[in-house]
Amino acid sequence: MPTTVTPQSTAKTTRTVAKAAAPLTSTARKMPAQKAAAKKAPAAKKPAMKPAVTKAAKAAAPEKIKTTKKPKLVRDSFTMPKDEYQAIETLKQRATGLQRIAKKSELLRAGIMALSAMDDKDLLAILAKVPALKTGRPMKA
Repeated sequence: MPTTVTPQSTAKTTRTVAKAAAPLTSTARKMPAQKAAAKKAPAAKKPAMKPAVTKAAKAAAPEKIKTTKKPKLVRDSFTMPKDEYQAIETLKQRATGLQRIAKKSELLRAGIMALSAMDDKDLLAILAKVPALKTGRPMKA
């Protein structure tokens, strides 16, 4: 049966010839027996020697500074009435008058701390004063 030569078959042949003619890399030069021997032979382990440290040297060494992990921050958004939002601005101005610049998030976090410090009776009384809002984004005017 005669073989037909197609452009695809000649391309395969030239790639095969090009691979055979390519110079061998350092990993390709190793013989298979050498590779197997290198894998089987474990590296010789030497016993680890610890340096002798005296009690005086330990006492003189500076203590490691313990770092505290930063708390993971969470971004959130919410809807509030305009008058309550204006109250945040008023509180910021009051804090500035007291020589303490406060950010909106600091004021909200301080409010959370104040609510957390309340007993259950006072917390329920404050929550009863807060009107419920419809959740979601407000309608565009």
